[in-house]
Amino acid sequence: MPFSTKKSRVALWIVQSVLAALFLFAGGFKLALPLAALAKVSPLPAPFLKFIGSCEVLGAFGLILPGALRIKRGLTPLAAAGLVIIMIGAVITTVATQGVAPAVMPLVVGILAGVVVRGRREWATPAAASQAPARPLARAA
Repeated sequence: MPFSTKKSRVALWIVQSVLAALFLFAGGFKLALPLAALAKVSPLPAPFLKFIGSCEVLGAFGLILPGALRIKRGLTPLAAAGLVIIMIGAVITTVATQGVAPAVMPLVVGILAGVVVRGRREWATPAAASQAPARPLARAA
């Protein structure tokens, strides 16, 4: 599927927005819970889960802000790639601790993040960054 049509660009923004909301919620949840409560939820160490939560929140911002502000848009595919790595770990951990069926959700989320990497990779090329039209901050009256 080419990502140059208007319909595909809108679909990518929708996927990015849904993923950003998901990771913002999941990461915020991990950051808001006390360490003792996190230790009961997962077999992983609580400080590691806090680190993962901060990575998820930063990744959520990285999915939306560079493209929305048109500043350093090459960070969007990098943020999505980082979230793919997190979701690979989530799939492996889920399969090891809970079985295959519960691992479907992190697998789908990881695949969607991979779609964002593929769809926004043009933003990471120097030629695309230099050809991006500058948006005026304010119009003269």
